[in-house]
Amino acid sequence: MSTIEAINTVDTANRKDSSAGKRLRVCHLSLTLCTGGLERLLVDFARYHNREQFELEFVALGETGAPAEEIQQIGCPVIQFPLTAHGKLAKIRQLSDFLNQRDYDLLHTHNAYPHFYGSLAAYRSRIPVTIQTRHGRRFGETFSERMQFAIASRFADRVVPVSDDTGLRCKKIGWLDDTKVTRIWNGIDVDRFVFTGPAEKLTAITVSRLSPEKDLATMLHAVQRVVLEIPEFRLLIVGDGPERTRLEQLTTDLNLNSQVEFLGERSDVPHLLSQAGFYVSSSLTEGISLTLLEAMSVGLPIVATNVGGNPEIVQEPATGLLVPSANPDSLASAMIQMCQDQCQWAEMG
Repeated sequence: MSTIEAINTVDTANRKDSSAGKRLRVCHLSLTLCTGGLERLLVDFARYHNREQFELEFVALGETGAPAEEIQQIGCPVIQFPLTAHGKLAKIRQLSDFLNQRDYDLLHTHNAYPHFYGSLAAYRSRIPVTIQTRHGRRFGETFSERMQFAIASRFADRVVPVSDDTGLRCKKIGWLDDTKVTRIWNGIDVDRFVFTGPAEKLTAITVSRLSPEKDLATMLHAVQRVVLEIPEFRLLIVGDGPERTRLEQLTTDLNLNSQVEFLGERSDVPHLLSQAGFYVSSSLTEGISLTLLEAMSVGLPIVATNVGGNPEIVQEPATGLLVPSANPDSLASAMIQMCQDQCQWAEMG
C-alpha cells in the first residue's frame, strides 16, 4: 500500500452540506493509480476539471503510487478500496455499500474490472449516471470477460472508447448499438508539450512503461540491426516497469550498451523529447497512445506499430511510418529509412 492516507468512509458518509450540494459529486473508479497512460489521464482530469461544477474523488480498487500522490497534491481525495469480499455478488454488494456512503451523482469507471463491479454496484446504489471509458482494445479475450463486459455495459449510460478501433471492439463484444457508444480521443496538455521540432541528430526516443505489451525486446532487436548500418544511431528509453531488468540484460547481450540508454522515470519528458530526432513505439496493443500524441505535439516524426488507434493519429507517410507489430526486421527497416530521410523530419513533425 502506498502512503495514501486512509479515509474514514463512515465519518464522511452522507455529506450534504450546502456547498457540496452545488456541485456534482463524481467518482473516478480505476483498478490502480500507479504509473501508466490511464493513470496519467486521471491526473489530468484532477488538474483540469471545472471546480465550480464538479467535486471529484478517485477510488483505486488495487495499488496506488505516484499518480495517486499527485492527484492528492492537486486537491482531490484518493481512496484505496480493495474488494475483499469473496465471490462476484459479494464484491458488488461491498462496492455498492461504499458508493452509498459517498453519495455520488456520477460514477466514471475505467477499463474492465472497475466497469463490471462498478456499473452493477452503481445500479444497486441508484447512482444517477454511470459512464465507462475503455482505454485500450486488449479486453474480452475469454468468454467470461466478454460476458462481463456485455452485462456491465447494459447498466452503464454510456461507453466511451478512446479510439475508433476500440469502439468497434466495444460494439462487437458488448453487442452495443451506436447510440450507446461515444468515441472521445485522448488529449494532452499542449502547453506543456510545446512544439520545438526534431533535433538534428540520429537519436530516437521512446517513453513507455517497461511491460510486456510494450514489446521493448522487439525494439532492441531492431536497434541491433540499425546500428550495423548506422553506427552513430542512439536510442533513449524513458520509463520503468517490471521488464526493466530483463531489457537491460538483453541490451548487454546484444552489445548495445553504447547505443541504448535507460533513463528511468523522468519528470522532464518534454525536454527529453525535444532532444531526439524521432519517436519510436513497438507496442503490441494501443488505445490512443498519449506518448505518441506528446511526441507529435513536440514535433517529432513517428515510427510505430500498426496496432489499435495508432493509424488514427499517425498519417503515413506524412507524419510517420507504421510497421507490423512483433517484427524486428520491419521496425529496423523503418528506423533506417527514418534516419536516411533526416532532411524530411521537420516537415513530417
